[in-house]
Amino acid sequence: MKIEKDIEDFDAIGDDHISTSSDTPMRLDAFKLKNDEKIEIIKDDVRHIMETLGLDLTDDSLKETPNRVAKMFVKEIFGGLNPDKKPKASTFENKYKYGEMLVEKNITLYSTCEHHFLPIVGRAHVAYISNGTVVGLSKMNRIVDYFAKRPQVQERLTMQIVKELQSVLKTDDVACVIDAKHLCVNSRGIRDIESSTVTSEFGGKFKDKNVRREFLDYIKLETSF
Repeated sequence: MKIEKDIEDFDAIGDDHISTSSDTPMRLDAFKLKNDEKIEIIKDDVRHIMETLGLDLTDDSLKETPNRVAKMFVKEIFGGLNPDKKPKASTFENKYKYGEMLVEKNITLYSTCEHHFLPIVGRAHVAYISNGTVVGLSKMNRIVDYFAKRPQVQERLTMQIVKELQSVLKTDDVACVIDAKHLCVNSRGIRDIESSTVTSEFGGKFKDKNVRREFLDYIKLETSF
């Protein structure tokens, strides 16, 4: 039946971690509700899930869990959905005429798989070559954190980081490599606790194999963390 085939296709998208867009899928009315209103709605939804699972929400350990989860969703792990939280990445003139590659490596990354809402934990390595402007080092970390704090697919996250830095620095010469563990792979399904996923996006000069090789030599990618 067609319905059964559609269900199988959607399951395959989730289990195979297929992304359907380079932009985070958002409804036009995504910000109609205020954060407090979202928290109240999500709190009820979490309570319903817990009750359906048979948990006793009168227990002292569980009774505040719906509220904690709702606040965590809205204010913390999915805070990157809110454009008001987008970091202001001020740029500065490259007065010292530094013309080589700048690399920010081992940026700690916490995100959430959009298919199973389980954690993605890893490190991002970001680089750019200035064309006349530079950006504060901490802003690179903040950009990674902002796009990570939303339901994600790692390929999309890698592309979004590069695209944002290209926009901020007004240059195509930006690269990003992410090495991360997906708990939807490590703790369910195949349950492979050793594997990690590596994604990359290379723009401008980084498409040249020698420049790309220099970047990869700088980060000396490790697969454990």
